[in-house]
Amino acid sequence: MENRQQMKEVLQRCIDSMKEQLHSLSRDIWTRPELAGEEVNAHDTLARFFSQQERAWTVQSHYKLPTAFRASWGPAGAGEPRGPALNVGFLCEYDALPEIGHACGHNLMAEVGAAAAVGLRAAVEGQPELPVPVEITVLGTPAEEAIGGKIDLIQAGAFTDLDLVFMAHPAQQDASFLPTVTIAEVAVKYHGKPSHASAYPWEGVNALDAAVLAYSNLSVLRQQLKPDWRLHGIIKHGGVKPNIIPAYSELEFYLRTPQLRDLGELKAKAEACFRAAALATGCQVEIIYPAHTYSNILPNNTLADLYESNGKALGMSFPEQPASFSGSTDFGNVSFIVPGIHPFFYIGTDALNHTEEYAEAAGAEKAQLHALRAAKALAMTAVDVVCCPDLLQRVREDFRMAKLREEK
Repeated sequence: MENRQQMKEVLQRCIDSMKEQLHSLSRDIWTRPELAGEEVNAHDTLARFFSQQERAWTVQSHYKLPTAFRASWGPAGAGEPRGPALNVGFLCEYDALPEIGHACGHNLMAEVGAAAAVGLRAAVEGQPELPVPVEITVLGTPAEEAIGGKIDLIQAGAFTDLDLVFMAHPAQQDASFLPTVTIAEVAVKYHGKPSHASAYPWEGVNALDAAVLAYSNLSVLRQQLKPDWRLHGIIKHGGVKPNIIPAYSELEFYLRTPQLRDLGELKAKAEACFRAAALATGCQVEIIYPAHTYSNILPNNTLADLYESNGKALGMSFPEQPASFSGSTDFGNVSFIVPGIHPFFYIGTDALNHTEEYAEAAGAEKAQLHALRAAKALAMTAVDVVCCPDLLQRVREDFRMAKLREEK
Protein backbone atom coordinates (compact mmCIF):
# COMPACT_ATOMS: atom_id res chain seq x y z
CA MET A 1 0.00 0.00 0.00
CA GLU A 2 2.85 2.40 0.83
CA ASN A 3 4.47 1.82 -2.53
CA ARG A 4 1.14 2.32 -4.27
CA GLN A 5 0.72 5.69 -2.55
CA GLN A 6 4.22 6.71 -3.56
CA MET A 7 3.43 5.85 -7.17
CA LYS A 8 0.33 8.03 -7.00
CA GLU A 9 2.36 10.92 -5.67
CA VAL A 10 4.89 10.48 -8.47
CA LEU A 11 2.24 10.62 -11.17
CA GLN A 12 0.66 13.70 -9.64
CA ARG A 13 3.99 15.52 -9.65
CA CYS A 14 4.60 14.44 -13.24
CA ILE A 15 1.26 15.79 -14.45
CA ASP A 16 1.76 19.02 -12.50
CA SER A 17 5.20 19.49 -14.03
CA MET A 18 3.68 19.20 -17.51
CA LYS A 19 0.62 21.37 -16.98
CA GLU A 20 1.75 24.12 -19.35
CA GLN A 21 2.55 21.64 -22.09
CA LEU A 22 -0.76 19.85 -21.56
CA HIS A 23 -2.72 23.10 -21.59
CA SER A 24 -1.00 24.07 -24.83
CA LEU A 25 -2.03 20.74 -26.37
CA SER A 26 -5.66 21.26 -25.36
CA ARG A 27 -5.67 24.89 -26.46
CA ASP A 28 -4.24 24.01 -29.87
CA ILE A 29 -7.07 21.55 -30.46
CA TRP A 30 -9.69 23.94 -29.05
CA THR A 31 -8.66 26.88 -31.26
CA ARG A 32 -8.84 24.76 -34.43
CA PRO A 33 -12.03 22.71 -34.13
CA GLU A 34 -12.36 19.92 -36.67
CA LEU A 35 -15.40 17.82 -37.50
CA ALA A 36 -15.62 14.04 -37.21
CA GLY A 37 -13.16 12.32 -39.51
CA GLU A 38 -11.42 15.58 -40.38
CA GLU A 39 -9.26 15.99 -37.24
CA VAL A 40 -5.95 16.47 -39.07
CA ASN A 41 -4.51 19.11 -36.74
CA ALA A 42 -5.63 17.30 -33.59
CA HIS A 43 -4.11 14.05 -34.84
CA ASP A 44 -0.81 15.74 -35.67
CA THR A 45 -0.72 17.67 -32.39
CA LEU A 46 -1.23 14.56 -30.26
CA ALA A 47 1.14 12.38 -32.28
CA ARG A 48 3.80 15.07 -31.98
CA PHE A 49 3.18 15.37 -28.22
CA PHE A 50 4.01 11.71 -27.65
CA SER A 51 6.87 11.63 -30.16
CA GLN A 52 8.59 14.47 -28.31
CA GLN A 53 8.40 12.96 -24.81
CA GLU A 54 11.77 12.37 -23.14
CA ARG A 55 11.15 8.67 -22.64
CA ALA A 56 10.34 7.39 -26.07
CA TRP A 57 6.86 6.33 -27.01
CA THR A 58 6.31 4.29 -30.15
CA VAL A 59 3.90 6.40 -32.17
CA GLN A 60 1.86 5.10 -35.11
CA SER A 61 0.23 7.95 -37.00
CA HIS A 62 -2.90 7.37 -39.08
CA TYR A 63 -3.46 4.14 -37.16
CA LYS A 64 -6.14 2.11 -38.98
CA LEU A 65 -8.11 5.34 -39.64
CA PRO A 66 -6.83 8.52 -41.30
CA THR A 67 -7.07 10.62 -38.13
CA ALA A 68 -6.51 7.95 -35.48
CA PHE A 69 -3.16 7.30 -33.79
CA ARG A 70 -1.57 4.87 -31.36
CA ALA A 71 1.20 5.63 -28.88
CA SER A 72 2.73 2.75 -26.91
CA TRP A 73 5.22 2.53 -24.05
CA GLY A 74 6.67 -0.34 -22.05
CA PRO A 75 6.55 -2.94 -20.77
CA ALA A 76 7.86 -1.82 -17.41
CA GLY A 77 8.28 -3.64 -14.11
CA ALA A 78 9.14 -6.96 -15.73
CA GLY A 79 11.79 -8.14 -13.26
CA GLU A 80 11.60 -11.90 -13.17
CA PRO A 81 9.43 -13.31 -15.98
CA ARG A 82 5.82 -13.19 -14.78
CA GLY A 83 3.76 -13.84 -17.86
CA PRO A 84 2.33 -11.40 -20.39
CA ALA A 85 2.17 -7.69 -19.72
CA LEU A 86 -0.98 -5.91 -18.59
CA ASN A 87 -1.79 -3.43 -21.36
CA VAL A 88 -3.50 -0.33 -19.94
CA GLY A 89 -5.24 1.85 -22.52
CA PHE A 90 -6.14 5.54 -22.42
CA LEU A 91 -8.43 7.00 -25.07
CA CYS A 92 -8.38 10.51 -26.52
CA GLU A 93 -11.28 12.11 -28.36
CA TYR A 94 -10.83 15.33 -30.29
CA ASP A 95 -13.60 15.95 -32.84
CA ALA A 96 -15.75 19.07 -32.64
CA LEU A 97 -19.34 20.00 -33.44
CA PRO A 98 -20.55 21.90 -36.50
CA GLU A 99 -20.72 25.67 -35.99
CA ILE A 100 -20.18 25.64 -32.21
CA GLY A 101 -16.75 24.01 -32.04
CA HIS A 102 -15.66 22.15 -28.92
CA ALA A 103 -19.01 22.46 -27.19
CA CYS A 104 -18.62 18.95 -25.77
CA GLY A 105 -15.10 19.57 -24.51
CA HIS A 106 -13.33 16.95 -26.58
CA ASN A 107 -10.17 19.06 -26.49
CA LEU A 108 -10.15 18.42 -22.73
CA MET A 109 -10.77 14.70 -23.27
CA ALA A 110 -7.66 14.56 -25.46
CA GLU A 111 -5.68 16.37 -22.78
CA VAL A 112 -6.97 14.11 -19.99
CA GLY A 113 -6.09 10.94 -21.89
CA ALA A 114 -2.61 12.18 -22.69
CA ALA A 115 -1.98 13.43 -19.15
CA ALA A 116 -3.17 10.21 -17.52
CA ALA A 117 -0.95 8.13 -19.80
CA VAL A 118 2.25 10.08 -19.11
CA GLY A 119 1.37 10.14 -15.42
CA LEU A 120 0.98 6.38 -15.26
CA ARG A 121 4.24 5.94 -17.17
CA ALA A 122 6.05 8.06 -14.55
CA ALA A 123 4.51 5.94 -11.79
CA VAL A 124 5.40 2.50 -13.15
CA GLU A 125 8.80 3.03 -14.75
CA GLY A 126 11.58 1.82 -12.55
CA GLN A 127 9.22 -0.32 -10.47
CA PRO A 128 10.71 -3.85 -10.57
CA GLU A 129 8.26 -5.32 -8.07
CA LEU A 130 4.99 -4.89 -9.93
CA PRO A 131 2.83 -8.04 -9.94
CA VAL A 132 2.85 -8.02 -13.75
CA PRO A 133 4.76 -6.09 -16.41
CA VAL A 134 2.80 -3.04 -17.56
CA GLU A 135 2.38 -1.60 -21.01
CA ILE A 136 0.63 1.69 -21.70
CA THR A 137 -1.25 2.37 -24.92
CA VAL A 138 -2.90 5.60 -25.96
CA LEU A 139 -5.45 5.42 -28.75
CA GLY A 140 -6.56 8.54 -30.54
CA THR A 141 -10.19 7.81 -31.38
CA PRO A 142 -11.68 10.25 -33.88
CA ALA A 143 -15.26 10.83 -35.00
CA GLU A 144 -17.28 10.27 -31.83
CA GLU A 145 -19.84 12.97 -32.63
CA ALA A 146 -20.64 11.23 -35.91
CA ILE A 147 -19.60 7.99 -37.62
CA GLY A 148 -18.38 6.20 -34.46
CA GLY A 149 -14.62 6.03 -34.79
CA LYS A 150 -14.17 3.66 -31.85
CA ILE A 151 -16.45 1.14 -33.53
CA ASP A 152 -14.39 1.30 -36.71
CA LEU A 153 -11.28 0.79 -34.59
CA ILE A 154 -12.88 -2.17 -32.81
CA GLN A 155 -13.66 -3.77 -36.15
CA ALA A 156 -10.08 -3.10 -37.29
CA GLY A 157 -8.67 -4.90 -34.24
CA ALA A 158 -7.26 -1.86 -32.43
CA PHE A 159 -8.51 -3.02 -29.02
CA THR A 160 -7.61 -6.70 -29.19
CA ASP A 161 -4.45 -6.41 -27.07
CA LEU A 162 -5.82 -4.01 -24.44
CA ASP A 163 -6.70 -5.29 -20.96
CA LEU A 164 -8.22 -2.10 -19.52
CA VAL A 165 -9.39 1.20 -21.00
CA PHE A 166 -9.76 4.60 -19.35
CA MET A 167 -11.15 7.93 -20.49
CA ALA A 168 -13.17 10.80 -18.99
CA HIS A 169 -15.78 13.18 -20.37
CA PRO A 170 -16.56 16.82 -19.45
CA ALA A 171 -19.95 17.44 -17.84
CA GLN A 172 -21.69 19.62 -15.24
CA GLN A 173 -20.50 17.56 -12.26
CA ASP A 174 -18.03 14.91 -11.23
CA ALA A 175 -19.51 11.42 -11.61
CA SER A 176 -17.79 8.05 -11.58
CA PHE A 177 -20.53 6.62 -13.81
CA LEU A 178 -23.56 7.87 -15.69
CA PRO A 179 -25.87 5.46 -17.54
CA THR A 180 -25.53 6.46 -21.17
CA VAL A 181 -28.02 5.16 -23.72
CA THR A 182 -27.83 3.37 -27.04
CA ILE A 183 -28.38 5.34 -30.22
CA ALA A 184 -29.22 4.44 -33.81
CA GLU A 185 -29.29 7.09 -36.52
CA VAL A 186 -31.85 6.52 -39.26
CA ALA A 187 -32.30 8.34 -42.57
CA VAL A 188 -35.71 8.05 -44.23
CA LYS A 189 -36.13 9.00 -47.88
CA TYR A 190 -39.49 9.28 -49.62
CA HIS A 191 -39.77 9.22 -53.39
CA GLY A 192 -42.93 10.59 -55.00
CA LYS A 193 -43.82 12.19 -58.30
CA PRO A 194 -43.64 15.89 -59.21
CA SER A 195 -46.52 17.82 -60.69
CA HIS A 196 -47.82 21.39 -60.87
CA ALA A 197 -49.29 22.01 -57.44
CA SER A 198 -52.11 24.24 -58.72
CA ALA A 199 -52.84 23.14 -62.30
CA TYR A 200 -52.94 19.35 -61.84
CA PRO A 201 -51.94 18.30 -58.31
CA TRP A 202 -53.77 14.98 -58.76
CA GLU A 203 -50.96 13.88 -61.06
CA GLY A 204 -48.38 14.19 -58.28
CA VAL A 205 -47.36 11.95 -55.41
CA ASN A 206 -46.39 14.20 -52.52
CA ALA A 207 -43.20 13.14 -50.76
CA LEU A 208 -43.45 16.04 -48.32
CA ASP A 209 -46.85 14.76 -47.17
CA ALA A 210 -45.17 11.44 -46.42
CA ALA A 211 -42.47 13.15 -44.36
CA VAL A 212 -45.03 15.18 -42.42
CA LEU A 213 -47.15 12.10 -41.74
CA ALA A 214 -44.09 10.15 -40.61
CA TYR A 215 -43.08 12.97 -38.27
CA SER A 216 -46.61 13.09 -36.87
CA ASN A 217 -46.75 9.31 -36.52
CA LEU A 218 -43.59 9.36 -34.40
CA SER A 219 -44.90 12.23 -32.30
CA VAL A 220 -48.03 10.21 -31.53
CA LEU A 221 -45.94 7.09 -30.91
CA ARG A 222 -44.12 8.82 -28.04
CA GLN A 223 -47.23 8.49 -25.88
CA GLN A 224 -46.82 4.70 -25.96
CA LEU A 225 -43.05 4.61 -25.43
CA LYS A 226 -41.35 3.70 -22.19
CA PRO A 227 -40.37 6.79 -20.16
CA ASP A 228 -36.64 6.41 -20.81
CA TRP A 229 -36.90 5.72 -24.56
CA ARG A 230 -36.19 8.64 -26.88
CA LEU A 231 -36.73 9.47 -30.54
CA HIS A 232 -36.12 12.87 -32.07
CA GLY A 233 -35.44 14.17 -35.55
CA ILE A 234 -35.80 16.71 -38.32
CA ILE A 235 -37.11 17.01 -41.87
CA LYS A 236 -33.94 17.62 -43.87
CA HIS A 237 -35.53 18.08 -47.29
CA GLY A 238 -39.09 18.98 -48.12
CA GLY A 239 -39.23 20.21 -51.69
CA VAL A 240 -37.90 22.98 -53.89
CA LYS A 241 -40.83 25.34 -54.68
CA PRO A 242 -44.39 25.73 -53.41
CA ASN A 243 -45.87 25.26 -56.89
CA ILE A 244 -44.18 21.88 -57.43
CA ILE A 245 -45.49 18.77 -55.71
CA PRO A 246 -42.39 17.55 -53.86
CA ALA A 247 -41.01 14.42 -55.45
CA TYR A 248 -38.46 13.85 -52.72
CA SER A 249 -38.25 14.33 -48.96
CA GLU A 250 -35.87 13.18 -46.30
CA LEU A 251 -35.94 12.88 -42.53
CA GLU A 252 -33.17 12.17 -40.05
CA PHE A 253 -34.03 10.65 -36.67
CA TYR A 254 -32.11 9.39 -33.64
CA LEU A 255 -33.52 6.43 -31.71
CA ARG A 256 -32.29 5.86 -28.15
CA THR A 257 -32.92 3.27 -25.44
CA PRO A 258 -31.10 2.66 -22.14
CA GLN A 259 -30.02 -0.83 -23.17
CA LEU A 260 -29.06 -2.32 -26.48
CA ARG A 261 -31.54 -5.18 -26.19
CA ASP A 262 -34.45 -2.66 -26.26
CA LEU A 263 -33.28 -0.81 -29.35
CA GLY A 264 -34.59 -3.40 -31.81
CA GLU A 265 -38.12 -2.97 -30.51
CA LEU A 266 -37.97 0.82 -30.85
CA LYS A 267 -36.55 0.51 -34.37
CA ALA A 268 -39.43 -1.77 -35.38
CA LYS A 269 -42.01 0.70 -34.06
CA ALA A 270 -40.35 3.63 -35.83
CA GLU A 271 -40.03 1.75 -39.09
CA ALA A 272 -43.76 0.94 -38.97
CA CYS A 273 -44.46 4.67 -38.72
CA PHE A 274 -42.20 5.42 -41.69
CA ARG A 275 -43.80 2.71 -43.86
CA ALA A 276 -47.34 3.71 -42.89
CA ALA A 277 -46.66 7.23 -44.18
CA ALA A 278 -45.43 5.81 -47.49
CA LEU A 279 -48.51 3.61 -47.81
CA ALA A 280 -50.88 6.49 -47.05
CA THR A 281 -49.34 8.79 -49.67
CA GLY A 282 -48.37 6.34 -52.37
CA CYS A 283 -44.65 7.11 -52.01
CA GLN A 284 -41.74 4.73 -52.11
CA VAL A 285 -39.61 4.74 -48.97
CA GLU A 286 -35.99 3.96 -48.17
CA ILE A 287 -35.02 3.37 -44.51
CA ILE A 288 -31.28 3.58 -44.07
CA TYR A 289 -29.07 3.28 -41.01
CA PRO A 290 -26.01 5.22 -42.22
CA ALA A 291 -23.87 5.05 -39.08
CA HIS A 292 -22.88 2.59 -36.41
CA THR A 293 -25.23 1.89 -33.52
CA TYR A 294 -23.77 3.17 -30.24
CA SER A 295 -24.19 0.82 -27.27
CA ASN A 296 -24.86 1.81 -23.69
CA ILE A 297 -21.84 1.83 -21.37
CA LEU A 298 -21.50 -1.25 -19.20
CA PRO A 299 -20.84 -0.26 -15.58
CA ASN A 300 -17.76 -1.49 -13.77
CA ASN A 301 -18.38 -0.93 -10.09
CA THR A 302 -14.85 -1.73 -8.97
CA LEU A 303 -13.29 0.83 -11.30
CA ALA A 304 -15.99 3.39 -10.49
CA ASP A 305 -15.43 3.01 -6.75
CA LEU A 306 -11.67 3.33 -7.16
CA TYR A 307 -12.02 6.40 -9.34
CA GLU A 308 -14.37 8.06 -6.86
CA SER A 309 -12.03 7.30 -3.95
CA ASN A 310 -9.04 8.71 -5.81
CA GLY A 311 -11.03 11.71 -6.99
CA LYS A 312 -12.12 12.55 -3.46
CA ALA A 313 -8.49 12.36 -2.33
CA LEU A 314 -7.74 15.02 -4.97
CA GLY A 315 -10.60 17.29 -3.85
CA MET A 316 -13.36 16.21 -6.22
CA SER A 317 -16.91 16.06 -4.94
CA PHE A 318 -19.38 13.49 -6.22
CA PRO A 319 -22.99 14.64 -5.75
CA GLU A 320 -25.83 12.19 -6.05
CA GLN A 321 -25.98 10.95 -9.60
CA PRO A 322 -29.07 11.66 -11.68
CA ALA A 323 -31.45 8.73 -12.08
CA SER A 324 -31.16 8.91 -15.85
CA PHE A 325 -28.86 10.35 -18.49
CA SER A 326 -29.69 10.56 -22.17
CA GLY A 327 -26.27 11.01 -23.74
CA SER A 328 -24.69 8.45 -26.05
CA THR A 329 -21.10 7.57 -26.90
CA ASP A 330 -19.22 5.00 -28.94
CA PHE A 331 -17.27 4.16 -25.78
CA GLY A 332 -20.31 2.04 -24.97
CA ASN A 333 -19.25 -0.38 -27.69
CA VAL A 334 -15.73 -0.48 -26.24
CA SER A 335 -17.13 -1.33 -22.79
CA PHE A 336 -18.60 -4.55 -24.22
CA ILE A 337 -15.20 -5.89 -25.30
CA VAL A 338 -12.72 -4.51 -22.72
CA PRO A 339 -13.20 -3.66 -19.04
CA GLY A 340 -13.13 0.09 -18.69
CA ILE A 341 -14.39 3.30 -17.16
CA HIS A 342 -15.82 6.51 -18.63
CA PRO A 343 -16.36 8.92 -15.72
CA PHE A 344 -17.53 12.50 -16.11
CA PHE A 345 -15.82 15.58 -14.72
CA TYR A 346 -16.83 19.12 -13.88
CA ILE A 347 -15.01 21.87 -15.80
CA GLY A 348 -16.03 24.90 -13.77
CA THR A 349 -19.33 25.82 -15.42
CA ASP A 350 -23.00 24.94 -15.13
CA ALA A 351 -23.49 25.51 -18.87
CA LEU A 352 -24.86 22.55 -20.78
CA ASN A 353 -22.90 20.50 -23.29
CA HIS A 354 -23.47 21.29 -26.96
CA THR A 355 -23.94 25.02 -26.32
CA GLU A 356 -21.75 27.99 -27.20
CA GLU A 357 -21.30 28.67 -23.49
CA TYR A 358 -19.87 25.21 -22.93
CA ALA A 359 -17.52 25.60 -25.87
CA GLU A 360 -16.16 28.78 -24.32
CA ALA A 361 -15.75 27.08 -20.94
CA ALA A 362 -13.88 24.14 -22.51
CA GLY A 363 -11.18 26.52 -23.70
CA ALA A 364 -10.95 28.56 -20.51
CA GLU A 365 -8.05 28.49 -18.05
CA LYS A 366 -10.53 27.60 -15.31
CA ALA A 367 -11.13 24.17 -16.87
CA GLN A 368 -7.49 23.14 -16.47
CA LEU A 369 -7.64 22.41 -12.75
CA HIS A 370 -10.59 20.08 -13.28
CA ALA A 371 -9.21 18.37 -16.39
CA LEU A 372 -5.83 17.57 -14.82
CA ARG A 373 -7.51 16.41 -11.64
CA ALA A 374 -9.59 13.97 -13.69
CA ALA A 375 -6.41 12.78 -15.43
CA LYS A 376 -4.73 12.16 -12.07
CA ALA A 377 -7.76 10.24 -10.80
CA LEU A 378 -7.73 8.02 -13.89
CA ALA A 379 -4.01 7.31 -13.59
CA MET A 380 -4.31 6.67 -9.84
CA THR A 381 -7.12 4.21 -10.51
CA ALA A 382 -4.89 2.44 -13.02
CA VAL A 383 -2.14 2.26 -10.36
CA ASP A 384 -4.55 0.59 -7.94
CA VAL A 385 -5.41 -2.11 -10.46
CA VAL A 386 -1.85 -2.59 -11.67
CA CYS A 387 -0.54 -3.04 -8.14
CA CYS A 388 -3.27 -5.30 -6.78
CA PRO A 389 -4.08 -8.58 -8.56
CA ASP A 390 -7.22 -8.98 -6.44
CA LEU A 391 -8.57 -5.67 -7.74
CA LEU A 392 -7.75 -6.67 -11.30
CA GLN A 393 -9.67 -9.89 -10.81
CA ARG A 394 -12.66 -7.97 -9.41
CA VAL A 395 -12.59 -5.62 -12.41
CA ARG A 396 -12.67 -8.59 -14.76
CA GLU A 397 -15.48 -10.23 -12.79
CA ASP A 398 -17.53 -7.00 -12.88
CA PHE A 399 -17.04 -6.94 -16.63
CA ARG A 400 -18.18 -10.55 -17.01
CA MET A 401 -21.27 -10.05 -14.84
CA ALA A 402 -22.26 -6.80 -16.54
CA LYS A 403 -22.24 -8.55 -19.91
CA LEU A 404 -24.35 -11.39 -18.55
CA ARG A 405 -26.92 -8.97 -17.15
CA GLU A 406 -27.08 -7.17 -20.47
CA GLU A 407 -27.78 -10.39 -22.33
CA LYS A 408 -30.74 -11.42 -20.12
